[in-house]
Amino acid sequence: MDHHEMVALIQAGVHAPGGVWADLGAGTGNFSWALAEHLGPHAMIHTLDRDARAVAAQQARIQRDPPAATIIAHQGDVQRRLDLPPLDGILCANLLHFINDQAELLGRLAAQLRPGGRLLVVEYEQQLPLPWVPHPLPFARFVSLATTTGFAFPTRVGMRRSPSSGQVMYAAVGMRPRTELDNLA
Repeated sequence: MDHHEMVALIQAGVHAPGGVWADLGAGTGNFSWALAEHLGPHAMIHTLDRDARAVAAQQARIQRDPPAATIIAHQGDVQRRLDLPPLDGILCANLLHFINDQAELLGRLAAQLRPGGRLLVVEYEQQLPLPWVPHPLPFARFVSLATTTGFAFPTRVGMRRSPSSGQVMYAAVGMRPRTELDNLA
């Protein structure tokens, strides 16, 4: 999938420019750059990947091809405590199908978001595990998990066929609800 296709896939999941976001399991940053295009110059994106080579490649890419937003690359594991500020949004593109306990991670991500913050997910519409998708998360399962782990209004915002596998991919968003106390602050 090229940059323009990634931008188009996630476009409807980004509600406004700016803010502080994280791209978890960012790899070399392909979806990070797509997200940066939507968020613009007043945004900050913390990217996280456990592969040191991917993080180094992303840091080199920042120097060579500056993104539309500020990107700060971190090495770390999403299955451990995230040392990030409160976030306006989190992108998980092709990450959750590698996570065995998806509910636990989604619950922690909900707590990391500010009220009204968004979780933007890109996953395969696949039911059965494969070596490269060991824990599939089809959209219907995402809806179920999202609603039980602190996200409201899980909605599919994009779909496209993966050029490499032929599988259908979807983009979906869930929001951390605002409470009456949030409105008083």
